Amino acid sequence: MGKEQNPRRVAENEAMAKTKMLRTSPQKLNLVAALIRGKKVDKALADLTFSKRRIAGDVKKCLQSAIANAENNHNLDVDNLVVAEAWVGKNLVMKRGRPRARGRYGKIMKPFSEITIKVREVDLAAAEAAKKAARDQKRTASNRQAEATATPEAAVEEHA
Repeated sequence: MGKEQNPRRVAENEAMAKTKMLRTSPQKLNLVAALIRGKKVDKALADLTFSKRRIAGDVKKCLQSAIANAENNHNLDVDNLVVAEAWVGKNLVMKRGRPRARGRYGKIMKPFSEITIKVREVDLAAAEAAKKAARDQKRTASNRQAEATATPEAAVEEHA
């Protein structure tokens, strides 16, 4: 009889949290968001705890909310969570002003922003194996490139 349930906006192994009206510019907030992208949640929380940036406390609160959503609403294991995505958006801008010399008016913009953090549960063994495979592939590609650039004429010139 009731209203139909809304479809999930995230995958089965993900959870999300959003914080709006953060009193900082999106550019400054994005610096803090970049600090935690792709990290395990416990490492990300530690980085935010000891960050010198003022807004890091609010980002930490949002990350803790995403972790709580994953644990309580989606039954995900907190130990296997990583910060899958963290994106920043603009919000309103309060316009203020100040009188300046010669009758002019100096604009003061006070921007607000918002952050959305998505955490994902990953299988740690598979993630480590994929990371190692990518690293090995990168090494072999750089070794092949180094061998290709080292021609026999260059070797003769080096010994001369």
